Amino acid sequence: MTNAIAGGKNAAEADWIADWVIPEFTAAQQEAGRSVEVVFEAQGVDDEDYKTKAALDFQSGKGADVVGLDGIWIGEFAQAGYIKPLEEIAGDTVTSWDGWEQIPEAVQQAASFEGRRYGVPQGADGRVIYYNRDVFERAGLPTDWQPASWDDILQTARTLKQRVDDVVPLQLNAGTAMGEATTMQGFLPMLVGTGQAIWSDGMWAGDTPGMRQVLELYKTIYVDEELGDPILQQEASGRDASFQEFAEGRIAILLEGDYFWRSVINPDEAVGTAPMADRDTLVGYAKIPAMTPGGGVNGQDFVSMSGGTARVLNPNSANPELAWELLAFMNSLEAFRARAEGTLSISPRDDVNEQLLASDPMLSFVSEEVLPITSYRPGLAEYPEVSVLLQQATLDVVTGTSVDEAVSSYVAALEDVVGADAIRGA
Repeated sequence: MTNAIAGGKNAAEADWIADWVIPEFTAAQQEAGRSVEVVFEAQGVDDEDYKTKAALDFQSGKGADVVGLDGIWIGEFAQAGYIKPLEEIAGDTVTSWDGWEQIPEAVQQAASFEGRRYGVPQGADGRVIYYNRDVFERAGLPTDWQPASWDDILQTARTLKQRVDDVVPLQLNAGTAMGEATTMQGFLPMLVGTGQAIWSDGMWAGDTPGMRQVLELYKTIYVDEELGDPILQQEASGRDASFQEFAEGRIAILLEGDYFWRSVINPDEAVGTAPMADRDTLVGYAKIPAMTPGGGVNGQDFVSMSGGTARVLNPNSANPELAWELLAFMNSLEAFRARAEGTLSISPRDDVNEQLLASDPMLSFVSEEVLPITSYRPGLAEYPEVSVLLQQATLDVVTGTSVDEAVSSYVAALEDVVGADAIRGA
């Protein structure tokens, strides 16, 4: 079961399952001397409705053997006891699967919780810095740019402000209007760049040095030095407006996911919502640096954030070993290659990406350079509310509230969500 249906939501996924996965897996099993029947429970509903159905299926001891889940739900479902680590369900064949060698450890975290693999990730994405080479050239800046620190980014933005008129130097998503885009494209990449995760060892980040450093960065950009446009952070359509302004050369630096490259500024007007005919030559991209070299999580020089979906095994399955065979088959090189026909996106497998992404240097860059250093949101029930609090904290700072007040308000609200005992301070 997955939230995909022919002619509707995620139709390409549904077609791949019905037209390739089921007949090919059935044929492979037939060759091995087994007759199997695979039934696809197609869904095409709102994500929250799908989440509720999956939870009820697990809770009642029913449901499909292989179930698609958003990676952000993994921890919540694991804590509820709805799902279990793959090895506990299907045994040693999970551990010995050769596919793990092709999925970077960082990418495996998309379907893991507390160090254990609960599923297999189905896709991958990453956050990077985009910049306009033409604007950089007009400012006398190098068009092959890779900042090594936050100071490098800020100094470049200052130079752009001094030398180029009518261009916003830097867009770092902020505010509640942009929703999760503020958290994933703005706050969290910066936070892991301070060496701190929003949740670790069972504790949420409260009034910590990292929290303050990120909010100080927002203050520098939007209040102290006016390197970004604070109005965009407050408008309901601010994110879309930032896309359009970047495409028109009116924003010089923008932090976004590879979605921006594939589906926003894609020169194919049937795909891109703000197509750039000269995207491949005009748009540069770089890794997001830690605040200082070596200062990111795990001592990293560069950081990122990723999302994605996963497939898990149902602990209630009557045929767990066979269910794992199906799951492994769906995550084979051949399966991903078939899934990619007509589309181009980053798979979780290195061998697939090496073959399919060769025609797109940017997606290859994300696959090879960004995914090995990426981080993930905590897949916990409290996270959505915590995310809104982070968005509010950035909005407070962008609209003139002091960092002290913004942090104080954030911590007070966080206590109401997770409890004071679950918050880590300085």
